[in-house]
Formats: sequence, C-alpha cells, structure tokens
Amino acid sequence: MKTISGLLLVLFCSSLPLAQQKASSRQDLVFTHVTVIDATGAEAKPDMTVVIRDGRIVELGRPGKIRLAKSAQVVDASGKFLIPGLWDMHVHQWNKEAFFPLFIANGVIGVRDMFSPLPPIKQWRADVKAGTTIGPQIVAAGIMVDGPYPPCAPCSIAVANAAEGRKAVLTVKEMGSDFIKVYSTLPRDAYFAIADEARRQNMVFAGHVSEFVSAREASDAGQKSIEHLTGVLVGCSAKEEELRKENEALLRADGFRGDTMTLEQSRALDSFDAKQAAALFARFKRNGTWMCPTLSVLRAQVFIGDPDFRNDPRLKYIQNFIKKQFWEDGFGFRSRTAEDNARARTVFQKQLEVVGMMKRAGVDFIAGSDTANPYVFPGFSLHEELGLLVQAGFTPMEALQSATRDAARYLGRLDSAGTIEKGKIADLVLLDANPLAEIGNTRKINAVVVGGRLIARPELDKMLAGVASLVSKGE
Repeated sequence: MKTISGLLLVLFCSSLPLAQQKASSRQDLVFTHVTVIDATGAEAKPDMTVVIRDGRIVELGRPGKIRLAKSAQVVDASGKFLIPGLWDMHVHQWNKEAFFPLFIANGVIGVRDMFSPLPPIKQWRADVKAGTTIGPQIVAAGIMVDGPYPPCAPCSIAVANAAEGRKAVLTVKEMGSDFIKVYSTLPRDAYFAIADEARRQNMVFAGHVSEFVSAREASDAGQKSIEHLTGVLVGCSAKEEELRKENEALLRADGFRGDTMTLEQSRALDSFDAKQAAALFARFKRNGTWMCPTLSVLRAQVFIGDPDFRNDPRLKYIQNFIKKQFWEDGFGFRSRTAEDNARARTVFQKQLEVVGMMKRAGVDFIAGSDTANPYVFPGFSLHEELGLLVQAGFTPMEALQSATRDAARYLGRLDSAGTIEKGKIADLVLLDANPLAEIGNTRKINAVVVGGRLIARPELDKMLAGVASLVSKGE
C-alpha cells in the first residue's frame, strides 16, 4: 500500500519538467510582473522579476534590467503577490503522512516542533533534505523537561531537583535536540539549574513559564521564548506573589491540568496593574525574551464548545486516532459550566489586549499555532494566528513578519531566509491577493516554492485531496 508521501512525490514529479525533477540547477524559475512583499518592512514592490537558480534567489529587479535564460521556466505573475515562505513556530508534528502535505499546501515551509519523538523527526529531516519527501524544514526539541507533579506528558523527562535538571540538559543535548523545551511543573531549583546548564552547553531553552517561577524571573534567566503567554497575566497583577502561591498550592494538590493556566489568568484579571505590566514588558524587551502567544489554541480553548466551531469542514483532514484521543473532549469542554466559558472568553480578550500592549512596547514575537491541539489545524491555523495577531493590534506587515523575517531572526537564519532578497533560499508563497490590504489573503495561495521547486495550485489541491482520502480510509 502506498503511503501518502509516496503518492505525493509521484504527483509532484509527474507535473514538473524532467529538468526540474532531476536538479533545480538545470532550469531557472522566473516570476515576472509580480508584486514582491519582501517582509523587510519595505513597501510592496510592483512589477518585479524574480529569478531562482539552484534553490536561491539570484536576481531581483525591474523588467528589462534582468536577462533571462532561454531555458528558464517563466511564470507570468501579473496581479499576484510574492511573500517569503511561512514558519509555524509552535507545532507538535505527530504524523508525517497527513501533516506534511497540509503544511506545504498552506505555504508553511518550516516548523518549530515543541514536543514530538525525535528519531522519526531526524529521519523526516533527512528525507526532506534528500528530496525524497516534500515537507517543511524542522527545528525540534524532541523530548521536553518537566517536573515531578503529575500528570507529566508521556516520554518527558521528569526532574525534581537541580542535579536532575542539569542532567536532563545533558541528556537532551546528547539526543541531538535543537533546543530544550521546559514545561509547567519544574521546581524552582531545577528550573534555574536548567537555565544555567543550558547556558554552559550553549543551548537555547524555551517553553512554558514554570508555575514555580515568575515570568520576570524566567526572562532574567534567559528563557528565549515564552509560549502561550504562560505567566504573563499573573506577572501583570498587583497580587502576583499571592496568586503564584495559590497556583503552587493547587499544583501540589491536584497536579497540572489543561485548565490550570486559564484559571490562574482569570484570577489575575481583577488585579491587572498597567504600571507593573509596562515594567514587565520593558524587561522582556531588554532581555530579548520572545513571545509565541499561540492565540489559535487559546481561542480554541474558549470556543471549542460552540457547535459552529466544532463543525469545521477541515475536520476531513484530521485522522480519526487524533480526533478520538485528543479532540473528542478537548480542553475538558464537556464538564465546563457556563461560568467557566464566560471566564475563558474574558481571559482571551485580555490576552489579545496584552499581546497588543507588548507589541507596542517593542517585545519580539513569533507566530505559532500549537498544532495539533483540538481544532488547531496543521497549516491552516497559522493563517488564523496571523489574523488574531492583527486583531490584537499588529499591522498586516508585522503579522507577516512574525512568521517570516522574525522567525528566521529567532532561529539565527536571517542571513539565508525569512525575507525575499538576492542570495536567500527560495522558499516563497505566491498569492492571488495582497496580504498587506487584508491579512486573510495569505490563505489565497496560487503556488508554493520550496527550495526553488515550484508547486502550483493543482498540485497543492492534490496534496489536500490525498490527505482527505487518507483520513476517509481510516489510515
């Protein structure tokens, strides 16, 4: 039986000229009369010619000033808009066969995987690099490091003290992880030991702010990014210390639950202090602490009980084992009361407000969806994330940059990726409408270029259809 990845490779190769199948160096790919949105912050550049050779952008300029090879594959992109390929900076990539096509069909050419088994990810990366699989670039944590309070996620490293924290850093490094993912129940001494050992080992650590550490302390300790706004609302509260002690007591008594973060943030709303918030955000900026707010999953937590939200047509792309194991009672919505739901909505509105406040304060952001939590769809939900960032107060350009230029900057790849400039890797998305006029236009994808390889709309549609067929067969 063919895997979906094998099927997609056949479909992809059969649709390309032979020279393009064998080596991108045999034929230039050229976009003409295209409007380039390079994500540097510059204004859109209309009527441009972009020449791609050997997977890189080699020419970028006005018509008539660039000489094209006779053998070039020329795409007339009149009326279309070219943006850098997108990165989803917070995913859990459980399934290559279904997820890879969904990422690529949505213009997501790279992902930061925050917790998935590392051995298959290493193989997937090798397959993508070799060209035998069409998929995104992957930066991966692999296993995550958590505390001893149940329930720890399966396959996490549970540490109870400083010595175990330091050992966990060495273990994660030896496994070949790209960074260390820290989670919610790390004890204080273990957390700070991890921060110190990560510095010694020249490794990035990122993730949740531990319930036993303040957001301020996490920033000072060098945590590179804070996911899901963990600890932020409590850190903006005039009653921060009181609330943190209450949260710690709940954690020791009941363990960590999915609704713990919403509960603690709800208690922080009434004591929100604008001056304390401003001081915290200034600290984030000074320390270079990034935010990956994953508004998509925070929104899903709020609206998952709504019938319209649950009747999403994109469910046809989600495999049954995922829906049964993780989505059927996602975020415990069946046991939530009307009061719980009202509280969650209030928290979410405040989270949007706080994201806007941090952006205006100069805090750095990367866009992440938290795929594949319930009703967070691989590939698709990154576009929702960009829309939510605009709703929070980002300009469309700033939202776009959070998934392109700033993602590359976060990863230390800005010299070769993240913007459309001469010499950079040709990971691109061709759109039918202007995303700077309406950020939702990032969904209107005409074609995707992955490392210089053109995947046109018909092939993208075949990818989506292949996943839907895979799901319908129960594979």
